Amino acid sequence: QVQLVESGGGLVQAGGSLRLSCAASRYTFSYYAMGWFRQAPGKEREFVAAISWTGRNTYYADSVKGRFTINRDSARNTVYLQMNSLKPEDTAVYYCSRGANYGLGSPTEKYDYWGQGTQVTVSS
Repeated sequence: QVQLVESGGGLVQAGGSLRLSCAASRYTFSYYAMGWFRQAPGKEREFVAAISWTGRNTYYADSVKGRFTINRDSARNTVYLQMNSLKPEDTAVYYCSRGANYGLGSPTEKYDYWGQGTQVTVSS
């Protein structure tokens, strides 16, 4: 069974930074796109960022462009989300997810496995 375990969330002041990690196991990590999503209280889960299986292509939601960076380390089977200039509206539970096999990391491709999530809280 595919496993995805997020870490790195926490409480930070507005303008601060956090780095989320997602450790993947029980499948060939390097062959799959990966994505990050988030869900704020009372809202639907939304796309944040994704990266292709090669790592060459990345996609970002407009709300995080220029502030967040996604990257992956296939040697560690881990995908990261570096979050800078955080805003209170970034407060949410952040989830990583497995994208398509040989996927480009498009926001619209199928994401089939999800981690348990990590809480990010940004205070004003």
